[in-house]
Parts: sequence; C-alpha cells; structure tokens
Amino acid sequence: MKKILLIMTCLLAWGTSFAQKKGNISGKIVADHNEALPYSLVKLISLADTLNVKEASANLDGIFQFQNVAEGQYQIKVKMVGYQNYTSSKITFTGNDLQLPSVKMQSSSKQLNEVSVVGQKPFVERRADKTVLNVESNVTAAGNSVLELLEKAPGVTIDRQTEQIKLNNKAGITIMVDGKTNFLSGADITTLLSNMTSDQVATIELITNPSSKYDAAGNAGIINIKLKRNKNFGTNGSLSANTGWGSVKNGPSDLFRHSGNLNLNHRVNKWNIFGNAGFNTRENFNQTLLDRTASIGSMLTKFDQSFNRKQNGTGYTGKVGADYYASEKTVIGLMVDVGTIDNKLAGLSNSTINEFQQNAQTLSYIQQHNGNKSKFNSITSNFNIKHDLAKKDASLTFDLDYAGYGMDRNENFDARYLDASQNQTNVSNLRNIVDAKIDVFAAKTDFSWPFSKTLKFESGLKSSIVKTNNDFVSEQLNNGEWTDALGRSNLFIYKENINAAYANLSQDWKKWQVQLGLRAEHTNSKGHSVTSNKLVNRDYVSLFPSVFIKQELNKNNSLNYSYSRRIDRPSYQQLNPFLLYLDPYTIDSGNPYLNAQFTDNYEVGYSFKEISLSLNYSNVRGMITQVSRQNDVTKQIEVQRQNFGKANLYNANLYVPIKITKQWSMQNNFSAVYQEYQDGTLVGAAYQKSKVSFNFNTSQSIAFSKTFRAEVSFWYDSPRVRGVEETTIAQYALNFGVQKTMMQNKLKLRLAVDDVFATNYWEGQMKYQNVDMYVKNYYVNRRASFSVNYAFGNQQVKSARNRKTASDDIKGRTGG
Repeated sequence: MKKILLIMTCLLAWGTSFAQKKGNISGKIVADHNEALPYSLVKLISLADTLNVKEASANLDGIFQFQNVAEGQYQIKVKMVGYQNYTSSKITFTGNDLQLPSVKMQSSSKQLNEVSVVGQKPFVERRADKTVLNVESNVTAAGNSVLELLEKAPGVTIDRQTEQIKLNNKAGITIMVDGKTNFLSGADITTLLSNMTSDQVATIELITNPSSKYDAAGNAGIINIKLKRNKNFGTNGSLSANTGWGSVKNGPSDLFRHSGNLNLNHRVNKWNIFGNAGFNTRENFNQTLLDRTASIGSMLTKFDQSFNRKQNGTGYTGKVGADYYASEKTVIGLMVDVGTIDNKLAGLSNSTINEFQQNAQTLSYIQQHNGNKSKFNSITSNFNIKHDLAKKDASLTFDLDYAGYGMDRNENFDARYLDASQNQTNVSNLRNIVDAKIDVFAAKTDFSWPFSKTLKFESGLKSSIVKTNNDFVSEQLNNGEWTDALGRSNLFIYKENINAAYANLSQDWKKWQVQLGLRAEHTNSKGHSVTSNKLVNRDYVSLFPSVFIKQELNKNNSLNYSYSRRIDRPSYQQLNPFLLYLDPYTIDSGNPYLNAQFTDNYEVGYSFKEISLSLNYSNVRGMITQVSRQNDVTKQIEVQRQNFGKANLYNANLYVPIKITKQWSMQNNFSAVYQEYQDGTLVGAAYQKSKVSFNFNTSQSIAFSKTFRAEVSFWYDSPRVRGVEETTIAQYALNFGVQKTMMQNKLKLRLAVDDVFATNYWEGQMKYQNVDMYVKNYYVNRRASFSVNYAFGNQQVKSARNRKTASDDIKGRTGG
C-alpha cells in the first residue's frame, strides 16, 4: 500500500510540474553611463529551493536570458570583477515571459559624486588608435551641419575651392556613417554632409592609420560619423528641431537654415526595429573673386572676375531596419537607407578684361547669368548575418549590399559681351543636361578567431561590382534652335570589379601589443567614352601591409608605432572625359587616364596620461590633384584632375587636456606640418613647392550648474600649400554656445554662434608655368542657431547594431 501511495504521490507531483507554466526571464547588465557590461555572471535562485540555481553569462550587449523557467518566487545575483555584487529583491514569476529592469552595477572604486554630476566628455578625445569628437556633449555643435562640425575638428580642413575634406592637409578621406561609406565625393559629399545635422550625430571618429581590415581606399584615413545610440528593451525616441541664420560678406540677409529629425527605436523579445526621418532646408551664398594675368608674347591680358552664387537646398532622409536575434549566437539584420536632395542655384558673374599691347589698351566686359536645378537620389540596402562560434569571442559575419545613386541636373549660362562703352557686341546661350546613374553590388565575409586571450586572428573576403552611366548633353542656342555644342556632350560608361582578401594577427604581452596585417586587392576596370570612342582598361593587383605596435612603459607612459599603405582610386566622375562650361573663359574637364594614388603612412606616438604627442610621415605617389592649364591662344583656363609626381608630408600633433577646476575644463590641440611637392613635367615643366604650416584648436567648457553650461572654442589655420594651390592668409574663428537642460534631462535647449567675428574666409594663389591667378572665396561663416531636443519613452532602448557593410570603399567614389 505504501508503494502505491508513493507512486501516486510522484505521479501527482510530476503532473503538477508538467501543468506549470514556463517562460523566459531576461534582462540587461549595465555599468556607468548605462553602457553594456558584457560577460557578467548572473544566477537565478529559486526562493522555494535555494539549491535550485541557474547560471547565465551576459553577452557582448550585456543581455542575459533564462529559458523554460517555472512559475514561482526567485532572486537574481550578479557578479563582475571590479564591481560590487548585486542581489535583487523578490521576483514573482507567473510563467509569462518577463523582461526585468536593467541592473546597474556599481564600481568597486570610490566615485567623486560632485564631479560625476557636472562632468562631461570633452569635445575632442584622444585615444590610442583614433581621435573622437563627442558631438552629443558639445554645446557649440547645436544647429551645425556635419560639414561645419568637421571644420572644428583638429587637423580637418574643408577646401572650399575644390570641395575636398582634408585630414592633416591630406585629401583622400573615406567618409563613413555608422561604419558604412556614403555614396558621394567631391562637391556632392559636401552637399550631403551640409544636409546632415548635428542632432543626428553622437560621435565622429578620425582614424588616420586604419588597419588591413578596413578597405585600402582613403590616403588620409577614415572619418566615421556614428549616429546616436540607445540601449536595452522597450520603445523610445527623440525629436529635435533647429532654426538658424547665417551671414557672409557681400551676401544677402535671408540665409536661413531649418531642420527637424525624428528617431524611433523599439526592441521586444528577439526583434529590434529602428527608424529615422530627417528634414533640412537652407539658403547658402558664395562669392569668388578672381584676378588672373595672361602674358602671351607682347600682349598682357588681365582678368578681373566675380562669381556670386545663391543656393537653396532641401533634403529628406529616411532609414528603416530590423535585427532578428534568431538565437543566442545568431543575429540577422536588414536595413534600407533612402535620401533625396533638391538644389537650386542662381548665379551672376561679371568679368572685366583688360588687354595691353605696346601702348594700346582694349577694355571689354562679360556679364553672365547662370542657374541650375539638380536632384540627388540615393538608396542603400544591407542584409547582414552575424554568428558567434562555439569558441568565446569567435565570430563569422556576412554582408550583402546594393547601393543605387542617381543625379539629374539642368543648368543654363546666358552671357552678354560688352565693349568699353558698355554696348552689347555679342550674346551666347548654353545649357547642360546631366543624367547620371550608378549601381553598386558588393558582398563580404569576416572571420574572427581568438587562439587565446592574448592571440587573435582575423581574415575576410570581399567582392564588388560597379557600373556607372553618365549622359552629359551640352547645347547652344543658334538662330532660335538648340544644337549640340561640339566637343562637349559625352556618354560615358564605366565598369569596375574589385576583389579583396585580408588577414590580421594580433598578440598581447604584458607590456607590448602587436598587430600585423596584409590586404590584397585586385582591380579590373573599363572606362568607355561612347561619344568620343575612347576606351581605357585597367587591371592591377596591389598589396597593403599594416603594422601596429603599442609599448606600455609604465602606468602613465606608452609608445605607439604604426605603418600602413593606402590607395585612392579616382572617382567615377573624375574619369569621365566631359567638358563642363563654367564661363566663357573657364572650363572643367574629366581625365580618363587618371591612375590611382598610393600612400605610405608612418606614425610614432607618445602618451603621458591624457597628454599625447604624435609624429607622422606620409609619402604620396601619383597624388590626384586639381591642375589648371591656360590656353595661350583662347586665354581659357581648363581645370582638370591629374596625377602629381610625389608629395612628402611631415606632421607633428600635440594634444593637451587641462582640468582647471571641477567645473571648468580645457582641450588643446596643436599641429605643425611641413609639405613638399615635386613634379618633373607639370604642364610641360618642372614644379617644386614646400611650406611649413600649423593649426591650433582649443575649447573650454564650464558647468555653472547641473543643468546649465557654456562652451567657447577657437581654431586657427596658418597659410599652407597643397600641390599647385597655396593659401596666402590665416583662417580662424571664435565660437560660443550655451545649453540648458530641463525635465530630468529629457529636454535640451541650445543656443550657439559660430565664427562670432566673421573671420573665416579663403584667399590663395596658383602661380606656375603660364598660370598666374589670385583667388578670394567668401562663404557663409557667421552662423547663429537655436536648437530644441526632446527625448521620450524608455531611454535605455538599444537601437540597431553598428555594422560595416560590403560596399563601403566604392560608394565614396560615386560623386566628384
């Protein structure tokens, strides 16, 4: 009988347990500033039976999960080296999936509460492998575009003549957004970055010497713009609005700028869904003054020209994506980015032409009205899989990308020719119609395998296919009919395939860290000018080694050594052999015979606590630069990109942060550069130019209270040289901003003024062979802006994974 009762009791207990509801308990472990704390040990203890303990380890995102948990009373305990142990209060689990609030671990070390309240990240933060701009914490960033933010970065300059972004006075920057390269280059990328506002940006990373894991493109390095991130489960969002006004010498007074941005993130169970929508509109004005002298035989001709251009641009951007956590080790992601920018430009140019021959003087004038309407469209799609292998920290990723870019532009040039008495002697009417389309397909895979805690191996493969179609039609008005302008219209088709493989091996010792890398890239391209029947084929293999060494001298002192080889391929537009009319005496042309430029970068760095000093040397061969040629017969200037002989660039950079008081901090950055350029056959003769220049950047932040602070910054660039172009004046600006936070930091109000004294403009000259030009360029410099940012929902929502896509290196060449 006892046996029967025992069996019945066991069966009843088994049935009861089987009938119990079971579900999952999950949560997240975070540290200070709500940053994920990976690899924490989490225990789930049943209060009914304390011997019933389940253990889990938080993943890279700090997330842990217990599956098939029976209903009952529980408690969790968390342990992590360097942090105080955590024990929760009683948890009542009903069997339905439960998401616990984030567990915030307290550091074992003592914290200075007063400092943590008013402290903040500096705008410029130096790290071992890069420089970081903390945009979120910078007051003077309010209302700025990303392009204007880059102007404040140490070592970064915006060349308003060629629309190039330069780092340490080197062009050839790879621009990334969240690890993936944008679509455009040249003037098109500055247009895009002008339409991206600071409210969308968390940090900007300046990487001067990337490893072999990165695409080899980018002679000067990488600028990675990281958009704002959030953390954990739930829903949140932020809404921001900016309004502002700009001014420029001799410009109109209605140079407004308005923008709005909405971010939404939602994460529940295994799904993470995210989206973003942005709007930006602004008026811009630019004035270029040009003095040119053409000496041909006994005749001396002087050109005094002014170009005024007013531009209105409106841009819309949108992003939607999702990550699905198929298991603890596998994540599948899909992301689509779209953007459109509409631009309108109205220009007026005046040219005074003085011709002197012996004792005779001839005076004439040209007045030209020009305008254009252009529309840029872009779409980027990415499919991504990331799988964590059985071995800890080992992973395998795969990316498949499509990128499409389209640009339509219609422009007109209506010129009147006048004699010395202002009587009309001739007229000309020209128009250009541009239809450009670019398609990019790319796939890549990356593998990471740690042999031990100190030895790690990385490798990867990549393949990309690009096709561009650029239809350029140039017409002139003759007897009331539009006819083809001979020698200017062109249909250009370009195809390119790049296949790459890389391997990195890194080893850590007690005092040393070493990383060796090698990347191989095979390039096959064909440029076909259908109109002129020109065909240019390229087929070459290039190797890109890299070496990084860090030596810890002691707790406060360390040395860094690095070397890498880089490549810059011409943009697709630079290879297009078109002839673009700017005015009767200025044309721009493409060059299908451009070759890639190669750069060897060497760097030594020393760090003492937060102070750092770096010495850099770059040897550039075949540098792609803008060269002006003067036709002595027509007196026209033809601007074209060419391969320059070689350049040697030496750079020293010193970064010194100073904590004046607990509330007052200062960041200082000083750079000195020596540049040397040589070409044996530039426009038929030898050319050599060298110059020493320097850059200084300082910013000060003062926290008057927990909710109110102010910032003042100042930057200075001395006269400098690049190739045939020489800047002849110093450029500098003083910036000021204040910020007030309310509603428990959910509402932020910012007021900022850039270039308070309107001192930032450009003057330069180009003097070589038969070219003698002096240029002044005035652009919007003084900018006042007011910004409102409101955060709503659970501000611990984790947004999209930050992943580097397959089409990164080629997208940055699609403009020009």
